[in-house]
Amino acid sequence: MHNAAFELKHFNTLSGEELYLILQLRIEVFVVEQNCVYQDLDNKDKKADHLFLMKEGKCMATCRLLAPGISYENYASIGRVAVGLEARRTGLGRTMMALAITETKKLWPNHSIKISAQAYLQKFYESFGFVHTGESYLEDNIPHLGMVLV
Repeated sequence: MHNAAFELKHFNTLSGEELYLILQLRIEVFVVEQNCVYQDLDNKDKKADHLFLMKEGKCMATCRLLAPGISYENYASIGRVAVGLEARRTGLGRTMMALAITETKKLWPNHSIKISAQAYLQKFYESFGFVHTGESYLEDNIPHLGMVLV
């Protein structure tokens, strides 16, 4: 599962096919699997760097890296973290998150990273050093937590 390499590309350099496959995976995970109707296309993708892994014509995992001021004032952010069903429990999500943190720190070295994490993934994100901040909240009827990595 890990023999293919992750790619990091700014929105403007994604091919139409790459963008299509990234969005296809996000809809598969967040809309269909989680049965959640929400507006995935929020204009942040256009300003984001996208980290993704393609294998056999399919996006296996993806997330987006956002500069400070896009999602949070004074924080860089990692969002839309998605791993396809067939690639889960293989370590792929862990590999991608570690790489996402490394790349986010390279892009915006003087900023902490803030995420909006689905509550059931709290321990996963804590394993990378993220700390829960503030109150839990519902986002699209799914419990979420603000988490920060300094």
